[in-house]
Amino acid sequence: MQENGLRLYTDAQFASPYAMSVFVALHEKRLPFDLSTVDLGSRANHDASYAAKSLTQRVPTLTHGNFALSESSAITEYLDEAFPETLVYPQDRYLRARARQVQAWLRSDLMPIRQERSTEVVFYGVPGAPLTPAARAAAQKLFAAAEALLCGNAPNLFGPWCIADTDLALMLNRLILNGDPVPTRLVDYTAGQWEIVNGAVC
Repeated sequence: MQENGLRLYTDAQFASPYAMSVFVALHEKRLPFDLSTVDLGSRANHDASYAAKSLTQRVPTLTHGNFALSESSAITEYLDEAFPETLVYPQDRYLRARARQVQAWLRSDLMPIRQERSTEVVFYGVPGAPLTPAARAAAQKLFAAAEALLCGNAPNLFGPWCIADTDLALMLNRLILNGDPVPTRLVDYTAGQWEIVNGAVC
């Protein structure tokens, strides 16, 4: 297996929050990489050539030499182990576990928010209809968890910035950028995190 050559496969629409998470991690770690796009609209992720690289046939997928890995949090954890010079997870094992918990939760829960506030509102300014009661309840759950994790006026979740900050900010921005009511403390937190994201994508 070759130990060099990073390539990130992302969606051609550049609307995947999970591909963005890996993209930001690569930039924060200052790792050079090539970028390839996959047209999900035409189901190119199911083509044999892509399926041979991506076990789950989804984006993002990262190749490192001859090694290929899909699922965003698995990729960012791998990057931290393969390139430990600049970490995107907390060093403390308890905080690192908490950051991974936040990532797993954002990817597996809060489905009404993800359904009613797609990332098109974040990346393309496409507004959504008023939130349903289920989505409002999910938003309150999101706010409660975020406010419990953020201590005082801390700019980040766990001291120094970590990749879970980007993931949480993106989930909050699904609501903020649509004009939904979000606590001021969380709006301020998200604005600070989005400066980091914009620095990575620009």
